[in-house]
Amino acid sequence: MMLRFVLYLHMSIPKNASRLDHIGITASTLCAIHCAIVPVLFTSLPLLGLGFLANVWIEWGMILLALAIGTYSIGLSYLRIHKRLLPLCLLILGFAIILLGHVFVSGWPEVIIVPTGGLLIAAAHFVNYKYTGSCRYLIKENDQMPVY
Repeated sequence: MMLRFVLYLHMSIPKNASRLDHIGITASTLCAIHCAIVPVLFTSLPLLGLGFLANVWIEWGMILLALAIGTYSIGLSYLRIHKRLLPLCLLILGFAIILLGHVFVSGWPEVIIVPTGGLLIAAAHFVNYKYTGSCRYLIKENDQMPVY
């Protein structure tokens, strides 16, 4: 069963990559919104029944989810479709900013720095989505591998 799933993923990379980019854009944007809003509403969250959003495990879970989706989607698209470094660089820079913001910065600067990293990750997925779409178009038009 697992082999069939792996073969399916291998055979349909462009379609899955596009879906994963949509999921990645959504997850990264939600992460950026979460990182920007939670510190501002920190005292109000328990009153609204949303105290779990301020939990550090929720935050790191969102970061790891975005990392897994980004690495899989952008990594496979880079290796198998477009071979362009910009989405990978944006992804790495976004996660570096998030990690540096969480580890070395505290207070109000963290509210600015960490969402910036999340938005960079969303931008990486958007650029990857555009590159993947343009390469698929070239492949369909020419029935050959795209020329760069």
